[in-house]
Amino acid sequence: MRGTVLIVDDDFHIVKILSLKLKNAGFDVVTASNGEEALGAFDTSPPDLMITDYSMPEMTGVELIRRGRALDAGKDIPVIMLTGRGQDVEATPGKEKPYIDLLLSKPFSPREVLAKVQELLGVSV
Repeated sequence: MRGTVLIVDDDFHIVKILSLKLKNAGFDVVTASNGEEALGAFDTSPPDLMITDYSMPEMTGVELIRRGRALDAGKDIPVIMLTGRGQDVEATPGKEKPYIDLLLSKPFSPREVLAKVQELLGVSV
């Protein structure tokens, strides 16, 4: 295994596409449809990297990152955040922006996401 990637998005199709792409590249994939489910995954299957949507029910991706970073299992993991067109993450209050290693706008290329995951985890292609 090349590492565990946690994908958090309330859009089933995005989760499915990214899961298939990452699994085919040899990654273990854990999925969650909201922030609460994702935080539970930190206890059972701590990820090596997290991909999260910005806009989700129950908590935003920024809040998920903040709460995940507060956990021992999440304090150092790289984070890729997916945003819809027109969503401005920089406009969010506080110091959330430094918590995000990469910001990608939807629509995105699954191939590009895979390349960025490999880059952030230092995994050769």
